Amino acid sequence: MSVFRKLAGQTAIYGLPTIIGRFLNYLLVPLYTYNFSTAEYGTVNELYAYVSFLLIILTYGMETALFNFSSRSDNKPKVYSTILTSVSISSVVFIALLWAFAGPISELIRYPRHPEYVTWFALILGTDAVSAIVFAKWREQQQAKKFALFKTVNVLVNIGCNVFFLWICKGAYDSGSRPALARLYDPAIGIGYIFISNLAASAITLLLQLPSILATRFRIDTALLKTIFPYAFPLLIAGLAGMTNETMDRILLKYLLPENTALEQTGIYGACYKISIIMTLFIQTFRYAAEPFFFSHSSDKDARQTYARVMNYFVIVCMIIFLGTMMNISWIRYFIGEPFREGLAVVPVLLMANFFLGVTFSLSIWYKLTGKTRWGAYLTIGGALITLAGNFLFIPIYGYMACAWTTLACYAAMAVASYLLGNKHYAVNYDTGRILAYVALSLILYVLAERVHFAAESLDLALRNLMVLLYAATVFMIERKSMRTNES
Repeated sequence: MSVFRKLAGQTAIYGLPTIIGRFLNYLLVPLYTYNFSTAEYGTVNELYAYVSFLLIILTYGMETALFNFSSRSDNKPKVYSTILTSVSISSVVFIALLWAFAGPISELIRYPRHPEYVTWFALILGTDAVSAIVFAKWREQQQAKKFALFKTVNVLVNIGCNVFFLWICKGAYDSGSRPALARLYDPAIGIGYIFISNLAASAITLLLQLPSILATRFRIDTALLKTIFPYAFPLLIAGLAGMTNETMDRILLKYLLPENTALEQTGIYGACYKISIIMTLFIQTFRYAAEPFFFSHSSDKDARQTYARVMNYFVIVCMIIFLGTMMNISWIRYFIGEPFREGLAVVPVLLMANFFLGVTFSLSIWYKLTGKTRWGAYLTIGGALITLAGNFLFIPIYGYMACAWTTLACYAAMAVASYLLGNKHYAVNYDTGRILAYVALSLILYVLAERVHFAAESLDLALRNLMVLLYAATVFMIERKSMRTNES
């Protein structure tokens, strides 16, 4: 049990800044959706979709490569130095290219009047890529508290700048009071303040990391890099394909729907997607701790049994999150502006989609441990094909609902395929029957709650949350009994 307590503790430390940060960023959604139109918020979602792809390219699988090669090398500083130097050089080149061609790029993505968006995001992406390697090193060294502190600073700066510009300064501008603050807000910039806040957070984070970066001897071991690239390149492809599954729909909505409604639909879908990010919060925090945890325990004699039990706990927590969200959607919906609420039907679909994404990640340990990372690329490429086909076929007919159902189909197919392949190459005795029962029970409770309503809203909400508590108590009692049986 000490192994699981350690994983839980690491998850909590890594997750604290992520959960708090994402939650506070989640609280920015009302700030955005009550201040900007659906079309303006659609622009924000589209541009950040591009960013997600570019950040994958700029880190090109080097975070996971750092874990893998550091765990096998007797000279960890050389591994870190080679990877950090490589990513730093490519990031500087990237920033220079986007800065030089900001005008043509802004025209290409249909924002010809805002080339500054391109230069801002060039700086954000370049600094974030370098920071990601530093954060990965701290994770590899299990410096969870240091990781958490710097992540928290990043989040607080970003949120503080957003609140300052879009609430305090904009409020002063709109009311005509406090002219000193009002002068700091320019309505022509509008959503640009979101990007400026992000840039400030990224820059300050990198500045705070500079002592750690400068303490590293910048050099590239070319022989080592030639060994790293074949491992990392499939992860890059897998990352791009994975990001296609995650964010391509927000780009395609703009180009597959009529021009007069495309950005509005993108904004509605993006705002409602933010509600489903509650599931993603846990998955991301789990991933931060689980990836180095899986590698560090791969040589244990009972490693596969450990992985199987971790999967059980993972599924239980995800289903509690699903039920907790949907049972409280009656008040959670007020976190987005009224014009955006017409898209709330996507939330349960996207929650389940993100659950399957998390399962896919947990299952992916088989190809990472065996060095067969190309299978990760194959799986995500297959998912990307489902994503592209589903969106191209159904967005023109069903709009953003097609995006949600296609995402669910994609991640469910990837989870099943990874499970079947894992059984062949690195078999782990997952308790699939119990896992499926946990999922089925949560879905049954959700459907039941949707069918039965009480006139008194407070009573209805109380009973819904009682169902969540009963579910949690039931599954944890089953797991506790199973654990005692195994120990005896």
